Amino acid sequence: MLDIRSISKTFNPGTVNAKKALSGLSLHLDPGDFVTIIGSNGAGKSTLFNAVAGVFYVDEGSILLDGTNLTFLPEYQRSRMIGRLFQDPLKGTAPGMTIEENLALAYLRSTKGSAPFARISRKDKALFRERLSLLHMGLEDRMKQPVGLLSGGQRQALTLLMATLVPPKLLLLDEHTAALDPATAEKVLELTKDIVAKKNITCLMITHNMKQALELGNRTLMMADGNIVLDVGGEERRSMSVEHLLARFKEGAGHALDNDRILLS
Repeated sequence: MLDIRSISKTFNPGTVNAKKALSGLSLHLDPGDFVTIIGSNGAGKSTLFNAVAGVFYVDEGSILLDGTNLTFLPEYQRSRMIGRLFQDPLKGTAPGMTIEENLALAYLRSTKGSAPFARISRKDKALFRERLSLLHMGLEDRMKQPVGLLSGGQRQALTLLMATLVPPKLLLLDEHTAALDPATAEKVLELTKDIVAKKNITCLMITHNMKQALELGNRTLMMADGNIVLDVGGEERRSMSVEHLLARFKEGAGHALDNDRILLS
């Protein structure tokens, strides 16, 4: 499904500020995999997402999604196959446009691509209203309101709906609940689990919560120094504690995890 083969990326090469962000990283995901990723700042988590999404091209290696070689495809073409949510609820939506207009943009991009004169029908609007009602936030009655009037949790839930309105081949969740208050974060996370499960979406999710990383999905990765140092799933993962996870990280990385945000979560 997703095949990442020995990708590397160095920023500012040949300068004193050179930084090797990814180093020969390989990863395979089967259809329907829900993989959580954990690691310290600078481990390469978001850089991996940016490489897959096409924010930049990798220096070496290749990225294939469902048989399509994405390695040198521009970001806008990948966005028709890949959905993404960011930590910042302000990203992913156009605040000056209405809820309906934001959904229309996401829907047309996924279904019509760059086709000229593409329009939203009355049937499409009914679909938007139906899907909004499933969020249980009353947004189906506010479709003509600007997105900028919504709370952070409402915007993140809307972004999730936009990213999955037409199920993507791959969904990237970059700590998408980290900026929300605990109650709202839990609600958005429950929505995420429900949508991903019902639509059988292949998913990669970055989290700073180790307990959450072991409970969600079917696999957990730990990253350090631009590579994957632990990939655990199946029965081993089901019986694994946070303490065991930390011990396994130390074995794979050669040093203990030293990120206070993760350790205190």
